Amino acid sequence: MHSIFVSSAVAALLLAVALADHHHHHHSHGDEMSCHKLSSPNADFAFALYKSLNAKTAAGKNMFYSPLGIATALSMLSVGAREETHSQLFSSLGYSSLNQMQINDAYEHLFHMLGHSQENQKLDVGNLVLVRTGFNPVEAYMKDIKKYYSGETFNVDFSKPDEAKAEVNSHIASKTQDKIKDLVKDLDPEMAMVLINYVYFRGQWEKPFDGNMTKKGEFQVDESTKVEVDMMKKTGRFDYYQDHENHTTVLLLPYKGNTSMMIVLPDEGKMKEVEGFITKEHIRHWHDSLFKNNVNLLMPKFSISAEASLDETLKEMGVTDAFGTKADFSGMSEEIKLKVSKVSHKAVLSVDETGTEAASVTTIEIMPMSMPESVELNRPFMLFILEHSTKSFLFMGKINNPTAM
Repeated sequence: MHSIFVSSAVAALLLAVALADHHHHHHSHGDEMSCHKLSSPNADFAFALYKSLNAKTAAGKNMFYSPLGIATALSMLSVGAREETHSQLFSSLGYSSLNQMQINDAYEHLFHMLGHSQENQKLDVGNLVLVRTGFNPVEAYMKDIKKYYSGETFNVDFSKPDEAKAEVNSHIASKTQDKIKDLVKDLDPEMAMVLINYVYFRGQWEKPFDGNMTKKGEFQVDESTKVEVDMMKKTGRFDYYQDHENHTTVLLLPYKGNTSMMIVLPDEGKMKEVEGFITKEHIRHWHDSLFKNNVNLLMPKFSISAEASLDETLKEMGVTDAFGTKADFSGMSEEIKLKVSKVSHKAVLSVDETGTEAASVTTIEIMPMSMPESVELNRPFMLFILEHSTKSFLFMGKINNPTAM
């Protein structure tokens, strides 16, 4: 039985990214809302991933991933899946009440919406299908991947893995002006196909931090570990909410464009409790409860990367047949039986004062004369990068140690 390898890769946030707009045709407004069909199931899926990955993340290690990237890769896989294999994928993604065509349409619109380049923000979500030389996938499958998922196809000689890796990595680098290190690590000659998804985001803060204010500070990783970090500082009007009932302080830091970083800082000693109950409803409740407040914010400058193998996680979530002899991917191949060999994901996050380039405009904020609330991110916190037009979680994770690469 031949294998399919599904990879979802995410490269550095806040890095320069080229953006290709695949769609030039006009969509009516009614169409564009269809991507919102994905919003609720994808958010539930994002939190199911959080809980599963968190249980597998070692103490003091960071967790960071793109729920949108992973859902996209699995949705491309489902296009070629049939029978029980398809049902399991759909049910783990929360798509059971929808059919494949509705999902395909929704992703097409999602990519269309995300493809609208915005000033000072680059977001690129791309999909690649690597096909082994001599293997002929079903033509309808390849057409659907191209039409709905803007997927590009490559014929690759897996018997020369180093050359194949170099080709793919340089292609993605050309799309994103950045070298993703080891995106495709190991290609196995047994593989028939590799599905790859990548999500790039580079944002600039709407209100940059002043680099002169950045000072050394301490971050409490856990009871017995402190690390020294560069602590950025900004006092100003922030979207802020303190949820006493749920032991949490929430801040929204907007980027220029349609994205924001939501920071969720559990009270001291309450991280496990918050992680235990948090769902998309909490995010919505917090988002709706935010109000402008004077805040004195201290936030570490950091650059982290996280990798995860998703095989076990997906099996826990009910995707079992895809990995074994029961796999039915006859929508991809009629000539040979296919199964998924592994699903991997890599994400990188970098946060600094400006985003990516020095801001030349200095704005002075006039503040009412009340004492600012102090929010110091000096202990583990959760973060969510939200894209507002499509209501998507682009990235989410937990910063346990800003100094750990």
